[in-house]
Amino acid sequence: YTRAEVARHRTPSERVWVTHGTEVFDVTDFVELHPGGADKILLAAGGALEPFWALYAVHNQPHVLELLRDYKVGELSPEDAAPPAGDTADPFAGDPPRHPALRVNSLKPFNAEPPPELLTQSFLTPNELFFTRNHLPVPAVEPGSYRLRVEVPGGRALSLSLAELRQRFPRHEVTATLQCAGNRRSEMSRVRPVKGLDWDIGAISTARWAGARLRDVLLAAGLGDKPGDGEWHVCFEGLDRDASGTSYGASIPLERALSAEAEVLLAYEMNGQELPRDHGFPVRVLVPGVVGARSVKWLRSVAVSPAESPSHWQQNDYKGFCPSVDWDCVDFGSAPAIQELPVQSAIPEPRPGAAVAAGELTVKGYAWSGGGREVIRVDVSLDGGRTWRAAELGPRGRGWAWALWELRAPGTGDTEGTGDIGDTVGPIWNPRGVLSNAWHRVPVTVTR
Repeated sequence: YTRAEVARHRTPSERVWVTHGTEVFDVTDFVELHPGGADKILLAAGGALEPFWALYAVHNQPHVLELLRDYKVGELSPEDAAPPAGDTADPFAGDPPRHPALRVNSLKPFNAEPPPELLTQSFLTPNELFFTRNHLPVPAVEPGSYRLRVEVPGGRALSLSLAELRQRFPRHEVTATLQCAGNRRSEMSRVRPVKGLDWDIGAISTARWAGARLRDVLLAAGLGDKPGDGEWHVCFEGLDRDASGTSYGASIPLERALSAEAEVLLAYEMNGQELPRDHGFPVRVLVPGVVGARSVKWLRSVAVSPAESPSHWQQNDYKGFCPSVDWDCVDFGSAPAIQELPVQSAIPEPRPGAAVAAGELTVKGYAWSGGGREVIRVDVSLDGGRTWRAAELGPRGRGWAWALWELRAPGTGDTEGTGDIGDTVGPIWNPRGVLSNAWHRVPVTVTR
């Protein structure tokens, strides 16, 4: 079977198929028997089991594999592993396959987030379920011929192959959360229309990244003391291009790039594996604590400059404005480009409208702040904001990564989670729908 054939089997009426390795299984008759509930196993319908088993490690046992073999219906075809020939008329024809559990916000370019109920199941997000934010078609990069150009003032430049980047510079690991500026935009769109992808609460994920420090590479290219007066910048360009040949680009202040504490990477690994194509293979920038738009993927060039990147996405996008500014009067030149993001928290469990039994209610969520500011407390209200309880924070590393939290308390019917952030969406509304971090409200019904 091809993966496309497997992907057509996603509901009990069409039969529920999954893959594990190269094997294909029809688990329709097991769906209602699944100990974790039918809803959990249906998240994997039409795709691979591996990313879900990474979240629920209890499945990685011999008796589970034996049980699974009873439902085997065949093998994946060898041809399916080969890259498709593609349609040259469609610039997105060469995009990689994606896991069907992702909630798709746009297909071309591809933008998707993991289901909310999976966000808090694991501190590290499996690569296949990491939210994907693409602006252009995914480039096909041959690692053997890849070159990264690094330019610094004085006409000095460095050209690096992937092998040279790995071998010449110490490998550095950073566990960091990436968040799109538009995470939770859907809440703003319910106040007034905004322009942008209708992200729910899942445009945020966490991974363990590895690569060379940008600082080390810039120094090796010949960058010495500060090049001149004023604020200097490091500009990045990707290999992804639009129909006119324009690449995606962005920049960060040089001060951040040179700071050892900022831990900016030219990353080539994600969760112990080479970067997936959707996430920047073979090399991407990783700027911890900063909006994901600056962590340029499929990196082609790095240049130290006295000016910010001239890219559309640096100059005319990813900027915040007050609620009185709309598209008929917005002036992107009047606002700075978003860099560090504000504090953020959301509640993936329970889901809005859920019916919960009277008694103890379990509330789970994530909390994160830009700039490496560590989350030290999360308060949750179960009575519409009249009283608050401190949630229990799970294990966490440095402030670059989110904190997962949990609260168990008697349920009353309305749940809110907050850090030191505004209580409603209206006062922070903006025409692009970015920086949405009001108290996240989740109404539930308590059944008795």
